[in-house]
Formats: sequence, C-alpha cells, structure tokens
Amino acid sequence: MTGRGRPLNRLESDCDSKAQRWKKCGLESAAWPLSPSMGTTPFLFMAPNSMENSEEASWTPKSETCVESLPHCCSACDNRESLIPGKTFRKPKARSMSTSAVPSCAEFRRTQSLHGPSPVTTFGPKACMLKNPKAVMHIQDPASQRLTWNKPPKSVLVIKKIQDVSLLQPFKELCIFLTEQKNMIVYVERKVLEDPAIANDESFVAVKKNFCTFREDFDDISNRVDFIICLGGDGTLLYASSLFQESVPPVMAFHLGSLGFLTPFNFDTYQSQVTQVIEGNAAIILRSRLKVKVVKESREKSKTKDKNLIITNGDVEPSRKTMQYQVLNEVVVDRGPSSYLSNVDLFLDGHLITTVQGDGVIVSTPTGSTAYAVAAGASMIHPNVPAILITPICPHSLSFRPIVVPAGVELKIMLSREARNTAWVSFDGRKRQEIGHGDSITITTSCFPVPSICFRDPVNDWFESLAQCLHWNVRKKQSHLSSEEEEEF
Repeated sequence: MTGRGRPLNRLESDCDSKAQRWKKCGLESAAWPLSPSMGTTPFLFMAPNSMENSEEASWTPKSETCVESLPHCCSACDNRESLIPGKTFRKPKARSMSTSAVPSCAEFRRTQSLHGPSPVTTFGPKACMLKNPKAVMHIQDPASQRLTWNKPPKSVLVIKKIQDVSLLQPFKELCIFLTEQKNMIVYVERKVLEDPAIANDESFVAVKKNFCTFREDFDDISNRVDFIICLGGDGTLLYASSLFQESVPPVMAFHLGSLGFLTPFNFDTYQSQVTQVIEGNAAIILRSRLKVKVVKESREKSKTKDKNLIITNGDVEPSRKTMQYQVLNEVVVDRGPSSYLSNVDLFLDGHLITTVQGDGVIVSTPTGSTAYAVAAGASMIHPNVPAILITPICPHSLSFRPIVVPAGVELKIMLSREARNTAWVSFDGRKRQEIGHGDSITITTSCFPVPSICFRDPVNDWFESLAQCLHWNVRKKQSHLSSEEEEEF
C-alpha cells in the first residue's frame, strides 16, 4: 500500500526495485521511466529550483550507456596544453577516417523515444550548465537555464563578418579590451587578419602579435576555445556553429549586421556585458542542431573534397562516401537549376510518409523556424521546444501543409525513382551539393546543441526578436467606440 492507501501497482514496484539497485551501485540520480510508453531508456533528469532560490536550475543528462562516456566538466581543462600567444595553432584535422575512428553511436545511443536525445550540457573545455544539488524530477523552466564555469575562462574566439568596413573599429576595440584588460588569449581566423584595413594598421600590430590564428577546415580548435564572441549578423552565429562538429563553447553574439534575430547584444555596452559572461553571470538557451549524414554513390565525375568526408567500410559498401554535418538552421533540398519539379521521397523512422513534388523541402530546427521555413509558410517555434519542422517549398498540391514532428525521429530523404532530374542540398546555406539516384540524406536531432548566451532570458529574448526583427503582429490598434456610437448599438 502507498501513503494514500492505494495498492502499489506492478510498474511502480519495478521502478522502485530498479532505483534501489542503481542506488546500491552509487547511481542515486538515475532516472527511470514512469509509464510503459516511455520504454526502458533513462531520460533527461533535471533538478528543480528550491523555494528560496527560484532563478537557477540545471540539467543533468542521464543515459544507460553513457555514464562513463559523457565528457567530464574538467577533464579537458586539467589536461589542457599551454597556449603560447602569437603562435599559430596547427593541429591538422583528419580529412578521412574509417568508420571505427568516428565516435561510435554507443556513446550517445539514439533511442526510439519520441523525445530528442539528451543534450550534452558541457560546452567547450570549461563551460557547463549550472547544477542544482537537489535531485527531484522537474519540468525545466526555459528562463532558468544559467551558465557556469568550472574554471575561469582564459581563451576566446572572436568571429567577425568578413569584408565589412563598419566592423573594423568594434573588432579592434573588443580585441584590445580582451587582451589588455581581461588578459584573454584571443583566437582569430587568419583570413580576418589578412584584410588590408587590419593588416596595414600600424597601431594594431602590437595587439595582433598576441593572437592565435587558425584556418577553417585545417586547424582544430574545439578543445582550445572557452567561449565565442560573434560580431555581425545571424550568419556569424551559423558560421560559429559550423566550426564545431561536437561540443560547442558558449556563444555571445553582438548585433552588428542587418537582421539580428539571433544576436541579442548591442555593442554600446560590450565591456560590462562581456565581463558578466566571464564571471558566469548569464542566462543561456540551448539551440538544438540537426545531425545530418549524406551517403553518396561513388561516381567517376564526383571529386568531393570536404573536411566532413568519411571513407566508410565494414557495414557500408566501399563504393559509397559518407559526409556528416551539424546544422543549426535548416537542411534544404531543392530542384537546383532544373526547370522540372523536384521529386523526393521522405521517410520517417524507415517508413515512407510522402513524396515531395514541388520546388523542394526544408527540414529545420526550432531555431531555423524563423528563417527560410517561416518564409515558406511554417510556424514559428521557440528554440526550447524539442521538434523538427518539415516544410515544403511551393508544393504542387493544395493540401501539403508544413508539419512538426518529434525531435526523436529519424528522417531520410532520397530521390524518387520517377524523378526526372537530380536534386541539390545545402546545410545552413553552405556546402551545396548535388544528390542523385541512390544517394540518401539522414537527419536526426544532434546531441550537441549550441549554447547561445541570452541578453535577458530565452523567453523574453525570443519575443523581443519577433517584435523588433519580424514585426510580429504589428498593426494599428482599433479605436474605441464613442458614447454616441455605443448608444446606437
């Protein structure tokens, strides 16, 4: 009998016995499902806010197979090599590897749950989600996600929009502030410093000597950067996401571009705002990404050169090539230069759900719902909602409406047998490539979100962007009735 006088059902008894066995093994915070529909896979376990302190909460990812494989908060910091300012870091990235070299799916096993995979809540070498010692199941309040540091951050990656003269002065001011006042090690992409306006500036030479430079596709800085500062528009945040194929350091984006939906910070007060982030006083929002795998038939004319290229073997035919991407906004499959309709099959968890006949289809994250997808008629979804959006582009059907599917599903897109032409695919507007018969695009929710630093909190920032950038629901207000008009009714 329970405390309320009702008999303890079998499911609750099983859950209690499992919890007791985990407790004996020292895993007291293991979370077990409470209903048969949730399966036997542990799910996200979140510590709630106490009544005295209701502003902070934490997420702790729990996985039956990932207890030892999850990255420890401080392991990268403790083993971190010394950084020498002024030296170019050139740790080459692997351009091709066997399947065994790729992180095995056993580390982050994809469940058959409708919920997306538990996000990894360590961001770069030193940042993680603020933890609450109380272990009680709780629905996470999006406004309570806070950033904390295991050790004080020492390195920062500054991303600047290329060939934008208006950003030269803010870029110089920020770099001088970080190096001279905050004693930070600044990473800058080499092509940024090759800008003639920066290269020929004699007053900036002393500051440049303290920079660590890198080149995209050649140098790996994933374990070297503690957090990221973006100067520009939304494209700088997308570019920052593309540089990190696994754990992403916290990103602070300043609005110095055109739209600025994803860049909540104004540069006028950058010193106080950057100081707050370094001190760990900031709210964050976890923007989910899509894990995309492109499998292409080997063709004589195909000479793909990509840092994401993986030469597969074993269970995959050697005649195929696999490329993997982490996508923040959307995957777009379209008809390309052809005048024919695109004709692609869309599978969900291995089942054919529809054939897209039109200009193409957009598969986007909630973050991408306010980008290309909203222009094609999709709904706008808050980034904290675990979901994947499927939006047709000009479908040749009056009944093909955009849909939202759970974040835990696996989507697969292939060219239909009846297709008259090939299709083209792009990832956040980059890496555009042709898709032919026999090729496939597999899309799932990634375990590695982008921790975006908020100006206020995730909810207020999102509605502020809707109002300021997209002018959501803006119209002249209806005037009230006068006393004479009210009498007529």
